[in-house]
Amino acid sequence: MHGANRDRRQAVATLFRLIGAGVVAGVLVAFIALPGVGSAGLTARDAANNFENMDGELKTSPPSEKTVMYDVNGKEVARFFDKYRESVRLDQVDQIMRQAIIDIEDSRFYEHGALDLKGTIRAMASNANSEQTQGGSTLTQQYVKNLLVDSAKTEEEYLDATAPTVGRKLRELRYALDVEQRLTKDQILEGYLNIAYFGAGAYGVQAASKRYFSKPASKLKLEEAALLAGITQNPTAHDPIRNPDSARKRRDVVLYRMVQLNHITKAQADAAAAKPIELNETAPVGGCETSKAPFFCEYVKYDALRILSGGKYSSLKPKQRQDIVNKLNRGGYTIRTTLDMKAQNAVDRALRSQVSPTSNRVGAEAMVEPGTGYVRAIGVSKRFGAGKGRTTLNLAADTAHGGGFGVSAGSTFKTFTLAAALDQGIPVNTSINSPETMSISGFQPCRYTGEFAGKKYDNELLGGGSWPSVSNAGDSEAGTFNLKNGTWHSVNTFYAQLEKRVGVCNAVRMAEKFGMKRADGNPIAPLPSQVLGVNDIDMVHLAAAYAGFAARGKYCAPIAITEIVDSEGKQVKVPKRDCRQVLDEAVADKVNEILQGVLTKGTAKGRGIGRPSAAKTGTCEEHSCAVFAGHTPNMAAAAAFWDYRGPWKYKVYGVYGADTPGAIWQQSMRGALAGKPAPGFARPTQDFGDAIRVPDVKGMSVDAARARLEAADLQVRVSPRPIESDARRGTVASTSPGAQAEVDPGTTVILYLSNGRRGDRGDQGPRDRGPGGGFQWPWEN
Repeated sequence: MHGANRDRRQAVATLFRLIGAGVVAGVLVAFIALPGVGSAGLTARDAANNFENMDGELKTSPPSEKTVMYDVNGKEVARFFDKYRESVRLDQVDQIMRQAIIDIEDSRFYEHGALDLKGTIRAMASNANSEQTQGGSTLTQQYVKNLLVDSAKTEEEYLDATAPTVGRKLRELRYALDVEQRLTKDQILEGYLNIAYFGAGAYGVQAASKRYFSKPASKLKLEEAALLAGITQNPTAHDPIRNPDSARKRRDVVLYRMVQLNHITKAQADAAAAKPIELNETAPVGGCETSKAPFFCEYVKYDALRILSGGKYSSLKPKQRQDIVNKLNRGGYTIRTTLDMKAQNAVDRALRSQVSPTSNRVGAEAMVEPGTGYVRAIGVSKRFGAGKGRTTLNLAADTAHGGGFGVSAGSTFKTFTLAAALDQGIPVNTSINSPETMSISGFQPCRYTGEFAGKKYDNELLGGGSWPSVSNAGDSEAGTFNLKNGTWHSVNTFYAQLEKRVGVCNAVRMAEKFGMKRADGNPIAPLPSQVLGVNDIDMVHLAAAYAGFAARGKYCAPIAITEIVDSEGKQVKVPKRDCRQVLDEAVADKVNEILQGVLTKGTAKGRGIGRPSAAKTGTCEEHSCAVFAGHTPNMAAAAAFWDYRGPWKYKVYGVYGADTPGAIWQQSMRGALAGKPAPGFARPTQDFGDAIRVPDVKGMSVDAARARLEAADLQVRVSPRPIESDARRGTVASTSPGAQAEVDPGTTVILYLSNGRRGDRGDQGPRDRGPGGGFQWPWEN
């Protein structure tokens, strides 16, 4: 009984297959004999009419292609894709691979047009008498289908391109006719080989060859070619990694099909079939997480997205942003960058030798080339990526480049007030009494419009009002300071008073001339306390600003992309270098001269790098972070150290700018510049009022006198012979040049010590013997 029912069901199924085959055959005949379709029946006639009225031009975007990012030396930095594909020319695919794919997919490919009627009817007849189906599609039709699937941008478009309907097949055939008219057979085969899916994330034969065998498609052997050719029928079922048995059986089907068509001998097929599947896998990797410079890669990625969106990326809606991301991943762009891997490796080594990657505290650094603005390296002490102990925040960069909200600039911002003071003609020897703690009032407010118009910030009038309490840091002392030693020792109360003379607004504008803004993209808040770095900034822009001083006042906005070329070799418009002379060269030269003293006499003493260099330390308020920025004439870098969980909640007690950030800067700059020229800074050609008066140190101890004189930027030498004086024995009796004499910075002052007795001659120091005669002591005749 059950057997009879089964037989009836099979008979009915066969009947329906034959009816369906007859209808489709009628349509196919109609395709061949248009418009003479009267004998094909109403269905075929309607289908033919619809077919004639279809838009025959295939309008699809080129197949998705990976985007590759390169460093300054042309070495790959990263690749972006959602479909791993490497398109190649047909002559770059081994002949045995080309033959294998034709033999198994469309053996009469070079003999028929868009439709292989003979093959289609054979397939229909076979399908009518079998539970399994044979495909009747030609390689051209398959190429069309793959193009439509690859071009689908929505789920609806994808379902439409893969729907098991007669309409979809008709559309494919109509497009295939168009393709056959426009392209040669070799061009169609090349297109198919580059777009077909070969499983395991590999699209196209080149990607598949590298994925499974770690070799180009031009080097494939017979058994390897047969394996790849067999996969395309069902990439999941015949995946040689997950389903090796199925993949091997399918490979052998391909081999003996090639024998049947007399393209290889049976002996060759037997030998190939006897071999097990031998893979040499290379998994496709993409995105910044796999890059050797992941944080630099992230910076470039955001720039690329802005360029590909015409500068509108940040203002787009989420879906529109995803479209631009897809454009990057699928567009086959070549992106050339400014990355210098020597500098990058030096940054990475320095960061991870000074800060543990697993620590909650982080180090971040950026390097920028003076005179070009080229970003040469960006690094963070933590590993890039998701998961415990890693971060996807580009902590060295601003928010617009995937960073956070930055860190306080600390005293690195004093440099802009120094530049503004020199630019206004305030003499270097301007002395200001600077106590340990003080209150300052009388700051003039700025005339701001927009965000800051008429507003206050933390009870401070923007740009004006009073500063209730400003104190020196632990590495500064109270006293009288000028623009040189006040900078060397980073004296807060000195700079607060200097800023009042300069004007808060003028100091802020100087920072803005050098590209400074808050890390969140907003303008610098014009507070009196901005001179101590209360604005949160990023290391890339801070390094670029100091690069502007290194380039003698020529500021160049940071730039990381030099060229983008699309898959067709066309140039994509990228931002040009933006360089401007924002400060007089002589003023910048003077800033550099003063900042050199920070490394030899000031807060960063001992952080030199064995070549002319200048720097400024920065310790953030309440030790919430520490920053260090410095430069040579050919490289600038800025480094920061803080607790990324929240610098105000988790303070880094006891650290100063010259400590961890200074060590990072010192080590990385030495590594990045090793073997490169060591030019010196240009000497200032203008008089900036450096002349100073020799302090009166009579009666002081040698140590106290030395400290006083060195603080005034003077050298000290002690005479080996005491003189008669009413000063206490062993204290300073006099100096040469004498007290209040005007001298240049760096002049050597000789200390003459007292022997405790008044001399008969009444002389307190040596007399000049005249030219070439040296000095004559009072007791000499």
